[in-house]
Amino acid sequence: MTKAARSDVSAPIRVGVADKSPLIQAALKHLLSEDPRFELVDVVADGEQFLELVDRESIDVAVVGWIISPGDGKFILDQLRGRESAPRIIVYTGAPSSTVAPQVMAHGGAAFVSKSEQPDFLIDTVAAVAEGRMLFPFLDVREINQNPLGTLTRRELEVLSLLAAGQSNKQIAESQSVSPNTVKFHVRNLFEKLGVHSRSQAIALYLNS
Repeated sequence: MTKAARSDVSAPIRVGVADKSPLIQAALKHLLSEDPRFELVDVVADGEQFLELVDRESIDVAVVGWIISPGDGKFILDQLRGRESAPRIIVYTGAPSSTVAPQVMAHGGAAFVSKSEQPDFLIDTVAAVAEGRMLFPFLDVREINQNPLGTLTRRELEVLSLLAAGQSNKQIAESQSVSPNTVKFHVRNLFEKLGVHSRSQAIALYLNS
């Protein structure tokens, strides 16, 4: 995902937070509210609430958990893919960097921060990402480029992320304001591109990519 540089660098960085843990929510709310560089927009508990927040508020950078309903961090990243006004996403998680960080980068995230890092590291990462930087642990980019999901269109990726979140074709059609036949068309195309023959195979590939 891309986002233009902030037009007023003297203004506070507008930050949103999405994490399922009340303890993490409280800690990030305290950290961000105490630092004059930031304006905390809101703190929410799941991906759907976060997407609603993005729809109604201007956010520069968001700190998002990886294990978060309705799917995981990929669900949020994929729903934001292609939106010009989407915030830059920092995934903040206790999940292993070796498996999650490549997925964050492949799905359009701006940074990966482990919860084992000191809080100051996360705060400095928010500031750096707002300036247009990407921050990740060492990654083998050859593996990222081999991700089969890279062959999907934005709409196909959105449909796949909604399938992984447990939605039916009818529910996807309603949420995307398209016909069920259009959803079937996208599902058939993404099956062909991914080389799978069932919804369960496509979801398994998505969750492990």
